[in-house]
Amino acid sequence: MIKKITTRRGALRTFAGAGAATLAAPHIASAQGQTTTWKIQTSWPGGAGLQIFKDWCATIEEKTGGELAFQPFGANDVVGDFQLYDAVKNGVLEAVNPFTIYAQGIIPAATFLTSIPLGLRNPHEFDVFYYGLGGIDIARELYAAQGLHFVGPVHHGPNIIHSKVPIRSIDDFAGRKMRLPGGMVAEIFTAIGAETTVLPGSEIFPALEKGTIDVADYVGPAVNYALGFSQVTDYIVMGPPGFMSLYQPVDIMDITVGQAAWDALSPQMKQFVEMETHVYSDMHHAAIQAADQEAWTKFEEDGTEVTRLTQDDVELMTEVAVPIWFDYANRDPQAARVFKIQLDYMMSGSLGYVDPSLTQDLELKL
Repeated sequence: MIKKITTRRGALRTFAGAGAATLAAPHIASAQGQTTTWKIQTSWPGGAGLQIFKDWCATIEEKTGGELAFQPFGANDVVGDFQLYDAVKNGVLEAVNPFTIYAQGIIPAATFLTSIPLGLRNPHEFDVFYYGLGGIDIARELYAAQGLHFVGPVHHGPNIIHSKVPIRSIDDFAGRKMRLPGGMVAEIFTAIGAETTVLPGSEIFPALEKGTIDVADYVGPAVNYALGFSQVTDYIVMGPPGFMSLYQPVDIMDITVGQAAWDALSPQMKQFVEMETHVYSDMHHAAIQAADQEAWTKFEEDGTEVTRLTQDDVELMTEVAVPIWFDYANRDPQAARVFKIQLDYMMSGSLGYVDPSLTQDLELKL
C-alpha cells in the first residue's frame, strides 16, 4: 500500500545540464515485499535523449520503496520503433516511450495527438489540449481499444530545417529538393513548390553531402549538430522570433503501457505513474532545450547562418495548411473529433492562429 503520492513539484527538485537530472526521490513505503519490473523502451537511440530517459527510469524503484521499477532500453534494443506497440500487446515490453506519431498506423487519430504543421505552437498549448480540453480522455479511449493505456504526453521540442542555400521566405523553397518525413508536412511543402522526398534520418547527411537534396528537416539543434549537419549545410531556417519551426513546433512523445500491466497496478500506483510522467515530461523538455543552447554556439562557431521567415510567411503557410488539416481529419471520424478540439482552440480568443475565413468553405465530417 502506498502511503503518500509525491507531488509534481516535489518530485522534480533540481535539474542541471543537458542529459543530467537530480530528482527528489520520496520514499513511498511498500508492504508488498517484491518488485514489479517493467521493461520500457524509448525511441531515443542515444545522446542526451536516451540519457535523460535512463536517468528518470533509475529513480522509480527508490521512489516507490521497491514496489515498481523501470528497466530502460534504447531504440531498437528489444524491437524496432515500428514494432513497439505489438511488443507491448504481446508482453515483450510492459511500456514504451515512443514519438506519438508512430501510433498513427494503428490509431489514425494519433496524427492529431501530436504536432501538425502550423497547428498548436507551444508545449503549454498541448497541456491545455490534453489536460484541459479532454484530449487525454480521448487518447485513452482510443488506445484502450488497442489493448494499450496512454499514460500521458512527454514534451520534446521543435524540429528545424537545414539548407545548403539561403531561404529567407517561403518563395525560396520553390524547386528545392527537400527531405521531409512525408504525410501532411510533405504535402504542405509540396504545395509551396518544394520537391519533397522521404529519407530515414541516417541518410540525411550523405544526401546533403552529395547534393542529392538541398534542404532537410530533422530534429533539434543538439542532435543535428552531433550528426554533422554544420559540415554539409550553411544555413538553418527558422520561423519568426519565438517560433522555431513552422511545420513541427512541438514534437510529442508519450508513455504508453500495456493494458494488462496497467491493470495490475493499485489505484495509488497508477496515480504515481501518471504524476511521474509529468515529471519526466518537464525534465525531458528542459534538458533537450539546454542541450540545444550549447549547440547553437557550436553552429555559430562553424559559420552557420540562421535565417528567419516572417509572420507574413506564417500566415501564408497557414492558408496552405488549413485545407490539408481538414483532408487528414476527414479520413477518420476519431481524427475529426480530436482535430475539432484543437481547431476551436486555435480559432479562439486565446490563440487566434486561424482566421474564420480560412474555414468557411470547409466541412469537418464528425
